[in-house]
Amino acid sequence: MNPPSQDTPTPALSLFDSTCLIVGIIIGVGIYQVAPDVAKGTSSGFGVLGIWVVGGLISLCGALGYAELASTYPREGGDYVYLTRAYGPWAGFLFGWVQLAIVRPGDIAVLAFAFATYARTLYDPWADWSVSYGQSIYATAAVILLTLINIAGVREGKWAQNLLTTVKVLGLLAIVGVAAAAPQHHTPVEAAGTLPWSVALILVLFTYGGWNEMAYVAAEVKNPRRNIVRALVLGTVAVTGLYLLVNAAFLHALGYTGMANSKAVAAHTLSGVFPRIGGKLISALICISALGAVNGLIFTGARISFAVGSDHRVFRVLGTWNRRTGTPASALLVQGFLAVILIVSLGSFVNTLLYTAAAVYSFYLATSLAVIVLRVRDPHAERPYRVTGYPVTTMVFCAVCAFLIYSAVAYKPGMAAVSCAIVLVGLPVYWLGKRRSARGERDDIRGVSGPDPQPENPI
Repeated sequence: MNPPSQDTPTPALSLFDSTCLIVGIIIGVGIYQVAPDVAKGTSSGFGVLGIWVVGGLISLCGALGYAELASTYPREGGDYVYLTRAYGPWAGFLFGWVQLAIVRPGDIAVLAFAFATYARTLYDPWADWSVSYGQSIYATAAVILLTLINIAGVREGKWAQNLLTTVKVLGLLAIVGVAAAAPQHHTPVEAAGTLPWSVALILVLFTYGGWNEMAYVAAEVKNPRRNIVRALVLGTVAVTGLYLLVNAAFLHALGYTGMANSKAVAAHTLSGVFPRIGGKLISALICISALGAVNGLIFTGARISFAVGSDHRVFRVLGTWNRRTGTPASALLVQGFLAVILIVSLGSFVNTLLYTAAAVYSFYLATSLAVIVLRVRDPHAERPYRVTGYPVTTMVFCAVCAFLIYSAVAYKPGMAAVSCAIVLVGLPVYWLGKRRSARGERDDIRGVSGPDPQPENPI
């Protein structure tokens, strides 16, 4: 454990900052990538809007559970804190291990690649090279720059997040406005292919992913017992409304079949009004959207590593808080380094998503069940907010998590097995760290300068 003099997080995030953080992380590039495929999992325009509503309601069910946990235990670390309290230190450590080793660097790398893909359509000085390094250079530069901004200070990190989120929301509303004002251009196309509705729902819920990030910075939220709940609910509802507006705009401009067949649905929506620059405009918007999500993931992800490092000696280098900048600088550096390593060696967006899905939803499931477990194990804790509709809303979200775990394992069992193996590697790491911690405590009792002057009793 850190000594009492260790610098700790201080409340610096207002309700607006917190809501921008959630909205900025959720709205990445998924809405532009998956909207046509989601349409293929339905049979009409009403079905398209309906499945996005269902996705928003399921996400809200999960957010309500996190709102109770985060307002009851407003500590840095989110799931790590709740899992530790509900099941023991080993469960929290495994979550932190998976986030540090797999999930968070992978998420950052995937969205950095998305930024790089669209940035190259705007400007690609490496286009004439025999081997193109443009994608990796752009992605690496984005991670390094945003990591440095967040190391510079929490004020810089939140200002960057607020700016990027505001611009991306205004951009989405601009698409809606242009589509509503433009004449419809439903060109005849072949019938769209189909996808199982379950796959469409997985894609929708992936696009809503990120509402739980508020829990990771709970200790930095002003008036946490009220603002955490408000930010989670406001952020999730705002994103649901934006997604419905954007999908309605796509349907209005392209029609159901045109939307389902589109390879670049946002660009096609704008092409009727801006045929020459529509593609550039949408590329710029997606770049900003991706950067906003990357910045949010960097900001919150380092707080998970900080919480793990604060409690476990094996990762204590991550558990230091920089007094001057007010940030977990060491955790940010390690996280950025791992993300860059993955950028150099990472595969496709879809493979990365499937690689992490089973592990991610397993911990979602465990954390949601922790709402029930902690009400039993810690009944006297002050709960400023209790889950609305408990236990139905909690069990609905748990059932959806179980379904998504099954779907990921059934679709790519090999990837799920590798992910599971890495999770299990965390157990011997935890036991090793526990032994070192016990040895360190004995050294502290004897005095760090040398061994105990009296021989230990052999019995």
